[in-house]
Amino acid sequence: MHGLGQNEDRPRGTYSFPFEFHHIDSTHPRYVMSYHWHVEYEIMRILSGSLTVTLDEKKFTAQAGDVIFVHSGVLHSGIPENCVYQCIVFDINTFLKYNSACSDYMQKIVRQEIMVYHHFDRRQPEILQVVFSLFDAFQKKDAGYELTLIGQFYHFFGLVFGKHYYLESLQKTRRDYKRILQLKQVVDFIEKNYASPITLQELSASVSMSPKYFCRFFSDMTHQTPMDYLNRQRIEQACLMLTTTDDSITDIAYNSGFNDLSYFIRIFKKYKGVTPGKYKRR
Repeated sequence: MHGLGQNEDRPRGTYSFPFEFHHIDSTHPRYVMSYHWHVEYEIMRILSGSLTVTLDEKKFTAQAGDVIFVHSGVLHSGIPENCVYQCIVFDINTFLKYNSACSDYMQKIVRQEIMVYHHFDRRQPEILQVVFSLFDAFQKKDAGYELTLIGQFYHFFGLVFGKHYYLESLQKTRRDYKRILQLKQVVDFIEKNYASPITLQELSASVSMSPKYFCRFFSDMTHQTPMDYLNRQRIEQACLMLTTTDDSITDIAYNSGFNDLSYFIRIFKKYKGVTPGKYKRR
């Protein structure tokens, strides 16, 4: 997410400290969190506004002050509303290395024997306090912040087990698992091919569906049409290029999958509220 690929396997942070921090506001090239997943875990805090989150097929809205926990491999997305939020993506295996007394607990999470609650709010004030402390430590990066961060993560997981903030792992039905897997395949196909012309027939063929059934399936899962999703992905890629390269707007339009400059400008303004030229000068 947020400058990362949809299903990247690159390391987060460094080998010895595999934690990666992101601060996202309306100026971020990937302000809208498109569907993606990763093998790492992720924790988020909402600083202001609200974020409507989808985890696999569960949908909820997190408000300012809330905390979201995302398990490994979960397909997730987020639609912000006047929102500023932060994320830490991390390798949970880090917590299996340092303290064997904690390993049995952490293995329950890794093996998905339990599922940590995905949404914490003011009803769990002790969780919010710990999570905000670990985010503040990462953001400030004072001397010894790594110790604080890892300590606060252990505190977080200690509260999860101590307060029973988890569910016993529920097996997905065969149908649920298949639907999520198919959506992941489509998302992966779009991520790899967004810069090329993609037809509805090609999208539906990527999951062996008829175009008509595929449109209904995709809309049920994502609450948008396949072509709307594809256009949004192309615009997000264009935003990255606008802020990280000196390429012309015409080149960026073509390199992000649009074959008509005027159509690109119109779609860009629809999703971002400004023209590409104004966005590029930020």
